[in-house]
Amino acid sequence: MFEQVIANHPFFIGMGEYNVNLIAEHCTNVDFKSGEFIFKNDTPAQQFYIIQHGKVALEVAGAKTGSVIIQTLRDGDILGWSWLFAPYRWHFDARSVEQTIALSIDGRWLREYCELDHDLGYIVMNRVAQLTIQRLQATRLQLLDLYGKSSERR
Repeated sequence: MFEQVIANHPFFIGMGEYNVNLIAEHCTNVDFKSGEFIFKNDTPAQQFYIIQHGKVALEVAGAKTGSVIIQTLRDGDILGWSWLFAPYRWHFDARSVEQTIALSIDGRWLREYCELDHDLGYIVMNRVAQLTIQRLQATRLQLLDLYGKSSERR
């Protein structure tokens, strides 16, 4: 049922038909209402998502600044990378900005499967690392917007 979505998504291209079909067996459809939290910072991270339709804000809560949107994800974007790295807890809040339909993938299963298939594990680790870099760059840009350049603060 989900094979076509997985096979055509850039994150999964090149993972082979067998792996795509296996991953598709560990997917479910999920639907989030506008304003609903998909996950919260420091809660267990055991899955990740392909956003099919909608918008999701990645947020960081600060004591002085309140909630700051780091990045807004849209159709086709991958949401979540914390399922792959110990201690397997979310590092941001994710909130649906509008009704959002996504494909939820069992990250815990995929992490365990990658331990058995190191070739696939390398591909997954590489692609998740790219997502992580994108999120960290977005965070850096938001911090620059919030606090300005270091020379301006003096």
